[in-house]
Amino acid sequence: MEELRIYTDGACSNNQGDNTVGGYGAVLEFKGVTKELHGGEKDTTNNRMELKAVIEAFKALKKDNQKIAVFSDSSYVMNCFRDKWYINWRKNGWKNSKKEPVENRDLWEELIPLTEKHKVSFYRVKGHVNLESKTTDFNKLYEKFVEWNGSSFTFEDFRHVTEMNNRCDELANVGIDELRE
Repeated sequence: MEELRIYTDGACSNNQGDNTVGGYGAVLEFKGVTKELHGGEKDTTNNRMELKAVIEAFKALKKDNQKIAVFSDSSYVMNCFRDKWYINWRKNGWKNSKKEPVENRDLWEELIPLTEKHKVSFYRVKGHVNLESKTTDFNKLYEKFVEWNGSSFTFEDFRHVTEMNNRCDELANVGIDELRE
């Protein structure tokens, strides 16, 4: 079974302040075909946009039961799935470990069933890496990427994933710009 890759990012202007504008971006890659998605919302947060990016990517899929790798710079999203927070959330009536209501429950309740239709692996990416900078320590960033995600990724994989994360950031900002127009 060939793997579909999903790259996502969310952005928010004036995060958690008044008059926030947020955007999300996603890139889907499968068998040499790439699809880009973006959009935005007003009165939102960065975490909501991170979730929305993943939701919209999964909603764009045409069939279930696919092998999928999701790459995101959101520790909020990655930790939920990698540490399976959602299992206890469901068991505890959507309360977190502090017995408080889970934030963004509406989006989690939309996203989790979408992921359960597939065989999904989640990978963490360092966001906002300047690939053109001569001062960027790519070896150190690659080591961190491998620490987060395992040694099966080559340096070339790391560079591509980083490029795609940067593209998703650009798309998220397009979503913000379109709302402001």
